[in-house]
Amino acid sequence: MNGDWLIRARDGRLAVYACESDAVVCRTQRRPGGPWTAPRPVGGDQRVHPVLAVAQGADSYAHLVSWRPTVPGESGLVHSTHFQPHLTALDWNPLGHPNKKGESTGPPAVTVDAQGRAHVFVPNRGGGVSMRGQKEKGGWGPWRDLKGTGVRGPLAVATAESGLVTAYATTADGILRWTQASPGAVPALDAAPLAVKARPGTLRALATSAEHTTLFFTDEDGELRAWRGSADDEPVRVLTAAGPGPVSAMRCELDGHDCTLLAQRAESGRVAFAAYPTELESAGAWWAESGPALPVDARVALAEDAAGRVVAATFVPGTGALRLTHRKDEPGLALKAWEQAASA
Repeated sequence: MNGDWLIRARDGRLAVYACESDAVVCRTQRRPGGPWTAPRPVGGDQRVHPVLAVAQGADSYAHLVSWRPTVPGESGLVHSTHFQPHLTALDWNPLGHPNKKGESTGPPAVTVDAQGRAHVFVPNRGGGVSMRGQKEKGGWGPWRDLKGTGVRGPLAVATAESGLVTAYATTADGILRWTQASPGAVPALDAAPLAVKARPGTLRALATSAEHTTLFFTDEDGELRAWRGSADDEPVRVLTAAGPGPVSAMRCELDGHDCTLLAQRAESGRVAFAAYPTELESAGAWWAESGPALPVDARVALAEDAAGRVVAATFVPGTGALRLTHRKDEPGLALKAWEQAASA
């Protein structure tokens, strides 16, 4: 899973996306704050691999990307748009292969620019990254090789408040970054990588101001760090990572302050939360654990509901076990007891 699999739709309902067997499924609230539907396949009847990238644009439309089997030994990428989670999503639309044909080359990532155009990024067979983006007047542009070498692990992508797209990838020796110079432009690789060793699979990008996108990652020493400058700027330590996987991150208002909220499955199996004033890592942050212990493959996500309350969700692949908690109506980050998402 890559991206925000817990989203709030335009009408205020929460929805979650997950891989189930050879399909992508969606569950959504029947009304804001109400019970949940049973999982429903999205994208039509095509079989897909158990991998999914999700992004939501400013128009609240969800963009889904996965790999599907084509002929024996080969796969291709597919894309679907879900305009409203309680409605039927568009059928999977083939995007092809970054190397024209072959087996899947790695987990895809997707983000949506200010014009509502999806940009799909994926590792390619040469060890770099390729991208394909939607065109302004419909359809898709060609696959573009964005260069880079030695890419490993899932990518992280984000759209800044400016509407421009940024992508990140880890290598054995550093972090690569691609940025857009203008809307619709092909993202360009920074001249020099960030010379820091990050654990693969721990990248998470978040737009944190009009000027910056912040990349969160865990270094080899287990420290969670934030980076939003040039390759010459040192990443800032946030705090020691609670667990081995990536963090979920979002901006929200806490007690009248613009804060960045982090959530991660801790070593104990419980969900750990930390918050600090956005882009002010020097203020300090501390983990507070919540909820029951979860399996190592559990997913954690953050969003805001129709009432503007922070919502956290956990999902255990293969079990359908979806649990949620909301922030209490009181100062601080006190959370209600975790509850199983009830269907009706």
